[in-house]
Amino acid sequence: MKALITGITGMDASHLAKLLLDKGYEVYGMYRRNSSPNFWRLKSLGIEGRVRLVEGDITDASSLARVVEDAQPDEVYNLAAQSHVGASFKQPTATVEATGIGALSLMEVVRQRCPRAKMYQAGSSEQFGNSLQMPPRGFTEDSPMRPSSPYACAKKFAFDIARVYREAYGMFIANGLCFNHEGPLRGIDFVTRKVTDGVARIKCRQDDGLELGNLDAERDWGYSPDYCEAMYMMLQQDKPEDWVIATGERHSVQELVELAFGVAGLDWREHVGISEEFKRPLDVKALMGDASKAREGLGWQPQVKFEGLVRIMVEADMDRWQRALKGEVFPWDVR
Repeated sequence: MKALITGITGMDASHLAKLLLDKGYEVYGMYRRNSSPNFWRLKSLGIEGRVRLVEGDITDASSLARVVEDAQPDEVYNLAAQSHVGASFKQPTATVEATGIGALSLMEVVRQRCPRAKMYQAGSSEQFGNSLQMPPRGFTEDSPMRPSSPYACAKKFAFDIARVYREAYGMFIANGLCFNHEGPLRGIDFVTRKVTDGVARIKCRQDDGLELGNLDAERDWGYSPDYCEAMYMMLQQDKPEDWVIATGERHSVQELVELAFGVAGLDWREHVGISEEFKRPLDVKALMGDASKAREGLGWQPQVKFEGLVRIMVEADMDRWQRALKGEVFPWDVR
């Protein structure tokens, strides 16, 4: 089996690549050329030399066609996107082009070049946005969507166009409505990793404070490797469907902060400040998902819950900083 993963330098893509390689897949990973290629996540998982890296750009249809033709994949996982909600307000056009139009371009290339391939389209819990009422057990696949950021609008477009392509052309395209999922490979500009890295810096006496935005926002946080397992499961089904992937629990940013500082034996109130700079023009108050369909239809359930996730991330960041201060060289960026 051959799989093509777009956005291979990201957190999910790296975990997914390892999962597929361990299952015996030949994995092609598409990356966008930068001035300095960023493969630290693949290196940290020990798989950089095992993934067939191919250069391409989700916003360039001709390069997508070349990549798909060369790989001739059985499965395509579209994880390429501008995925930072806050950044999407500052770069709305670029976000929509990469996250929305890019997904459409990839679907069209797959339709023309390898229409029998199964495709996974990465959706987002942000698509639900500030819905008028969240069900008691969380949002389901059929809940109304009310996106509240350029990123969420782009994701909803990709979600809708995936449904159009599978109904119009009979393509196998599964939408994964994944709620927030994190891990030590998360980028430093996301709040979870910003907090755990900040805790590690403070614990290692490299800093004494941490500036954050809205502590009241609530999210359903899971563990990235668990969610990548669900992505794989979606493409092993007989027919393509939409799937919510979530833990069914919601926790505030303040809970995240309290727990993270607690893991390091620190009092968060002595170190955390609030800055208007990190507040979004329009923020989603609370998101929680109901993954009943995935539990019953895929046999999937999360293995790591909130407290375990935070502990994993804090301990990983403290280990990184401790090793860095000893002068050790290792293959991932501390920051």
